Amino acid sequence: MFTGKTINLGVIGNPIGHSLSPAMQNAGIQAAGLDYAYIAMPVRNENLKEAVAGLKALGFRGFNVTIPHKQAIMEYLDEIHEDAKIIGAVNAVKNEDGHLTGYNTDVTGFIDGMKQQGFSPAGKNAILLGAGGAARAIIWGLIKEKVKSLTIGVRNVAKVQPVADYFSHYLPIEVLDWHSPEFAAKLSGAQLLINSTPLGMAPKTDAMPPVDWSKVQPDTFVYDIIYTPAETLFLRTAREHGCRTLNGEAMLVGQGAEAFRLWTGQVLPQEPMAAALRSALED
Repeated sequence: MFTGKTINLGVIGNPIGHSLSPAMQNAGIQAAGLDYAYIAMPVRNENLKEAVAGLKALGFRGFNVTIPHKQAIMEYLDEIHEDAKIIGAVNAVKNEDGHLTGYNTDVTGFIDGMKQQGFSPAGKNAILLGAGGAARAIIWGLIKEKVKSLTIGVRNVAKVQPVADYFSHYLPIEVLDWHSPEFAAKLSGAQLLINSTPLGMAPKTDAMPPVDWSKVQPDTFVYDIIYTPAETLFLRTAREHGCRTLNGEAMLVGQGAEAFRLWTGQVLPQEPMAAALRSALED
């Protein structure tokens, strides 16, 4: 039951009707018995500055930020956390007595998902397929966790090389054509293989990145950040090859839980959040 003491949280974006965050966050809040409410709020590009000021004036404790505002919002904040600054995108804002701090919780969500499965990327040879929207958070998370090496496999090396160059003073990153013999050779030495492309996402579930599975070791940990379907063709092939697998549900739930912890200091139970996510996806 909402009261005059209920603390407001939310997510802004445009469009926002598809967001799964309200179902996920409110399930965690309810399970924890906390007096918070989380809502979705559509914000047009030209209204972003006013929306941020309005959320601060209304006393929102915090809010998530999604497409297309993750970069644009940064100029309206008082402080940017290191992760968000390096990644170049904010997906969570904390309001502390009118002082707005921007964070990127995708890093924590991505890494914690693996650790919950008993896998640590530290000291491992990692391969990342694709370099789309989530790739910078993934790369920075792997660097923070001290991977031994990182190779990015893509269809267009020239397009992705600037991303590797950007992070090169933290870790040398090799970008290879994923059809090349050089990339196939890298697969044989990898302990972690990550898909950050949309290949295999519903409704086009019959697609996956071009991986020569004969080169992949069966003890490789295979991670697909897609969560619809729960098991992509990429993950199913990996599982049948003998690999441990993880889908993107853990990353999505984890980043949401980390945002709530930053806003409130409270830790939400993630299983009710994951169950609400799965239920919303079935609707």
